[in-house]
Amino acid sequence: MRVCGVEIKGDDAIICLVALENNLYDIPYMRVPKISLQKGTDAENIRKFQFTFAKLVEDYKIDAVVIKERATKGKFAGGSQGFKIEAAIQLIDDLRVDLVRANVINEKLKKSQVSIDFRDTGLKQYQQAAFETAFTSFNP
Repeated sequence: MRVCGVEIKGDDAIICLVALENNLYDIPYMRVPKISLQKGTDAENIRKFQFTFAKLVEDYKIDAVVIKERATKGKFAGGSQGFKIEAAIQLIDDLRVDLVRANVINEKLKKSQVSIDFRDTGLKQYQQAAFETAFTSFNP
């Protein structure tokens, strides 16, 4: 199973692909570590973002996408651009998309019987939350 973890920050969907096959975790190389939405006020740009993300899903044979959920209110609330990114991903045809809260991710990381040191993954530091989001989706 191949899961794409997504963390949305500002205008960017930061992504990380994690695969689990034969009880072995793998982090396949992806051509881009993030996809940006330029000028989210323009419907054409949102369609372009959605097409780019859908193409990435198709090219890497991704089975599911897991998005780290953001707050809708308060000091740490996500911006409107981020919610447009989230909606564009959720509306891709025939793609399973789940939202996971940060506290659930942290609980699953604590309970996980597999410990992976992020420094050994070869990913960029800003991809850590996306990696953790994808990794914890394999753990019930």
